[in-house]
Amino acid sequence: MSIANTPTYAPRSQRTSPVVSIGAVHLAALHSRYQFLETIRIPIAVVATTVFPALSLLFFVIPQAELASDPMIASAAAAQLSVFAIMSVCLFNFGVAIAEDRAMSWDSYLRTLPAGPGPRFTGRLLNGLAFAAMGLVPLLVLAAALTEATLPVSRIAAALLACIATGLPFLGLGLAIGHRLSSKASLGVANVLLLPMAFAGGLFLPPELFPHWLEIASRFLPSRAGRDLLVGTVTGEDIPLLAIVVLLAWTGFAVGLAVLAFRRDEGQRFR
Repeated sequence: MSIANTPTYAPRSQRTSPVVSIGAVHLAALHSRYQFLETIRIPIAVVATTVFPALSLLFFVIPQAELASDPMIASAAAAQLSVFAIMSVCLFNFGVAIAEDRAMSWDSYLRTLPAGPGPRFTGRLLNGLAFAAMGLVPLLVLAAALTEATLPVSRIAAALLACIATGLPFLGLGLAIGHRLSSKASLGVANVLLLPMAFAGGLFLPPELFPHWLEIASRFLPSRAGRDLLVGTVTGEDIPLLAIVVLLAWTGFAVGLAVLAFRRDEGQRFR
């Protein structure tokens, strides 16, 4: 056979990477789909993470004309409740859901498959993004339709980045809760973290109305830092440097807890 007719082969990495990437994307989409279906079949889980922020705006902001008619106040209120929606999804759709999955033998079987944890984790992230959108969209629609809240087009991208930055520490905390605690314990811890941090972070009342000691202490909470970041991004007000520092510190701390919890869980169950 002549050299001209000799078949040529691409390097192994070039031959397999498209197949692997397509397979990984397909697996991640499947995991996301089935996790979404599992969650959507529990109505109370959907209400707690998606409807409550919009109801809070509907009951406590919209009926008060002096709040709903002021663009700055209405925009800040919508931003504050958006942080609450993100917190709720991160702590419950990740923390409690992972803990419940770990209690099932099906989850143990999935974690022993050759595909590894990547597609399942990616699917969980996509599922979390879907529920975050389900919580934010009704809230934003109500704010736009029934209040004077505004968000210039030039700030939309920055607001989305601020939402992601706000959610990172709570995502880390949710992952740590899910991989470290039992299903019953995770539910209690998620509730204990969510409501006190939401109130102390100024998500239901502006921090300006807090007692002086609470206003100072709340600045070091991730909920307050996320609130200041998102409100400043939406309204155009100055963003305190302390808020960025606190978010970065809490993100590093929470991610560290999540990594330790995951390694401990892997070491105990899959040695």
